[in-house]
Amino acid sequence: MDLVPALQEPLKKVLGPATAKVMAEHLGLHTVGDLLHHYPRRYEERGQLTHLADLPMDEHVTVVAQVADARLHTFASAKAPRGKGQRLEVTITDGSGRLQLVFFGAGVHKPHKELLPGTRALFAGKVSVFNRRLQLAHPAYELLRGDGEETVETWAGALIPLYPATAKLESWKIGKAVQTVLPSAQEAVDPLPESLRAGRGLVSLPEALLKIHRPHTKADIADARARLKWDEAFVLQVALARRRHADTQLAAVPRVPRPDGLLTAFDDRLPFTLTDGQRKVSQEIFDDLATAHPMHRLLQGEVGSGKTLVALRAMLAVVDAGGQAALLAPTEVLAQQHHRSITEMMGDLAEKNMLGGAEHATKVVLLTGSTGTAARRQALLDLATGEAGVVIGTHALIEDKVLFHDLGLVVVDEQHRFGVEQRDALRGKGKQPPHLLVMTATPIPRTVAMTVFGDLETSVLDQLPVGRSPIASHVVPAADKPHFLARAWERVREEVAAGHQAYVVCPRIGDEEDDPKKAGRKKPAADEADRRPPLAVLDVAAELGRGPLKGLKVEVLHGRMHPDDKDAVMRRFAAGETDVLVATTVIEVGVNVPNATAMVIMDADRFGVSQLHQLRGRVGRGSAPGLCLLVTEAPEAAPARQRLSAVAATLDGFELSRIDLEQRREGDVLGQAQSGARSSLRVLAVIEDEEVIAQAREEAAAVVAGDPELTGLPGLRTALDALLDEEREQYLEKG
Repeated sequence: MDLVPALQEPLKKVLGPATAKVMAEHLGLHTVGDLLHHYPRRYEERGQLTHLADLPMDEHVTVVAQVADARLHTFASAKAPRGKGQRLEVTITDGSGRLQLVFFGAGVHKPHKELLPGTRALFAGKVSVFNRRLQLAHPAYELLRGDGEETVETWAGALIPLYPATAKLESWKIGKAVQTVLPSAQEAVDPLPESLRAGRGLVSLPEALLKIHRPHTKADIADARARLKWDEAFVLQVALARRRHADTQLAAVPRVPRPDGLLTAFDDRLPFTLTDGQRKVSQEIFDDLATAHPMHRLLQGEVGSGKTLVALRAMLAVVDAGGQAALLAPTEVLAQQHHRSITEMMGDLAEKNMLGGAEHATKVVLLTGSTGTAARRQALLDLATGEAGVVIGTHALIEDKVLFHDLGLVVVDEQHRFGVEQRDALRGKGKQPPHLLVMTATPIPRTVAMTVFGDLETSVLDQLPVGRSPIASHVVPAADKPHFLARAWERVREEVAAGHQAYVVCPRIGDEEDDPKKAGRKKPAADEADRRPPLAVLDVAAELGRGPLKGLKVEVLHGRMHPDDKDAVMRRFAAGETDVLVATTVIEVGVNVPNATAMVIMDADRFGVSQLHQLRGRVGRGSAPGLCLLVTEAPEAAPARQRLSAVAATLDGFELSRIDLEQRREGDVLGQAQSGARSSLRVLAVIEDEEVIAQAREEAAAVVAGDPELTGLPGLRTALDALLDEEREQYLEKG
C-alpha cells in the first residue's frame, strides 16, 4: 500500500516554488510529509522572554524579547561620504540581560518605525560579539501582537513553536507553512501496530502531529513527543531486527580450531597471561565461529585493552580450521602497524615455507594501495592458493582482483570508517558468507550500540592488561597562563632526559594544500575571521626545534607523506631514534610505542572528546606512567574548556562517550554527519531515551519473528521504505 498521496504531495504545489526551493535546499524538506515531520526544537510562551544570557555563540537563534530602546546614528563611509550613512542600534532585553541589534543603510527604515520601546517580537539571527557585547546583525523579526478577539491571558499564555531554521527561512515562516499543511496530518498512516500503541497508551500519529505543531498545553507536547519517539525507535529497531533475521537465514562454514594447532602454539608462546576479560570475550567469539550461520559481533573496548590480541586469536582459530582471515584497517599507517605487530607477536608462526618457520605456521601478507607490483602479485597468489592464512590491508582488499581460497573471517578495525556496503563487498568474497568481527576503539554506551550497531552482538573488554600504566591528564590554558605552556615543554624535555619519548599532536598539516590563501578556498566568514587558524604540524615542529625543544631529535608525521616515508618515520620512532614526533591524528588509532610516555595536544579544543581519548591512549603503554597535556586558548567559561576538563578528569571511555553524546547532536552519532544526510532522529535522544530504545528493540524482535515480511503491517512497511530510501543512502550506513 502506498503512502497516502496527501503526504507525498510536493511542497512546491502547496507552498509555491520559492518557499519550496529554500526548504528543499536548506532543510532537506521536499514533501508535505517531510514538513509535518520537521518538529519544533522548543516552544516559547508569548508572555515570557527568552533568557538572553544563555544564547550560544555563532549559532542561528530565535528569541522572544522586548525592545528597551532604539537609536538612529548617522556616519560617513565610502558609500555615503557626506555623513549620510545610517545605523540603527536597538537594545532588546529579557528583564535581566540585554542584546544589541544593528541595522544598516536602507534596512533601517522599517525597524525604526516598528521596533519602538516596549514592543515584543520574535527576533532571529546569528549571535556574534562586537566590542565585547553580544549582538545580532540585521536580524529578521516578527512582531507579537495580540489579536482583537484574544484576551490578554490567552495571548500571553499561547505556546509559540520555534523550528530548526536557517538564515534563509525564519522559524515563524516555517510555522506558517506547517499550519498550511497541518490538515493533511489526518491522513498519516500509522506505522505502529495497534496492539503496541494501545498497550503502551500512545496517541495516534495524526493526533501526535497536531499536538507537536499546535499544542495548547505542555501536556500536549509531552504526549506528542512520547508517541513520536516510539515511531523513531521502533521503525529503526525493526530495520535492524530484519537485518539480524536475514543474517540468521544465511549458511556459514562452522570454524572450530583443532586442539593442537596454530592457536595452541601461539598461546603457548605468549609472554603474559590473558586477562579474564580477554578469555571471556574470546570464548564468546569461538562459540559464534563454531555455528553454522555467520557471526556478527562488535568487539568494543577501552583504549589499550588488548582488542587486537583477541581478534588475532580469532583469526588463528579460523586458519586452524582451514579458512583464511582478513583484517581491514582504515589507513595504510594502521595496516602497516597491524602487520608489524602481528608478525612480531607470531614470530616463526608467521613464516610458513620459510627457513626456520614453525610446524603449524601460516603466511601473513600485507596488501595496501602502495604495495609494490611484485609484492602485490605474490600476495594475490598466496591468497588465491590459500598459502596465506592471514591478510592485513586497507580497502584495497575489496578490489575485484583480490580472490580468496576460502575466506572464513573478516575483522574490521574502527568500524565507523567503513560503510555497510564495504563490509558486504568483502563478505561477498567468501564461498559462503564469512564470519564478521567489528572492532571499535571508541567505547559506545549500550543504547548507542543498540541503535547504531543493532545488527551486531556486542562484546566489551573493560579491563586493562597487567603492566599498563596510568595516564595523568591536565588542561594547559595557554592564553590565561602562558607559563603553564612553557612548563609543558620542560616536562617533555624531562621525559626525554629520562630515556622516554613524546608526541605533539596538531589539528592540521600546514603545507600548501591546506593553506586557504594558496588553495584558493573561500575566506572564513566574518564571525570566524577573529579566530586564528588551527596550529599546523610543520609550523609547530619548526618552532619547537628552534625554541623549547632545541637539541632534541624532532620529526614530523602526517597523512600526506609518501607511505614509505611514513613507515620509515614510525620505525625510527618505535626504535627510539626520534625523541619527539609532531603529528596529525594519523597516530590516533593502533600506534603502539611503549617507550612514548608524554603527549602534548595543541589546540585540544578543536578535537572531539572520543578523539582526545583515542589520542591519549597512545601513551602509558609501557611500564612508565603516561602524561597527556591538553593545550588550549579557549576561555575558562567556554563549553570547549568544560569538555577538556571532563577528558582530564576521567580515563573511563564509556563515561566520556556519554558526555560526548550529551554535547553533540544525535545526527553525528549515527554517522549521518559524514554522509551529509539529515539525521533521521528528530525527537529520540539516544542517551536519554534508553528505556524506549530497549523496549522498542524487544517489540521489534517479536514483530519480525512473527512476520518477517511485515505482510500484516502495511503502515510499518511504508515507514521502513521511507527510512531506508535510496536518497538517504541507507540509514544503517555507518560511514
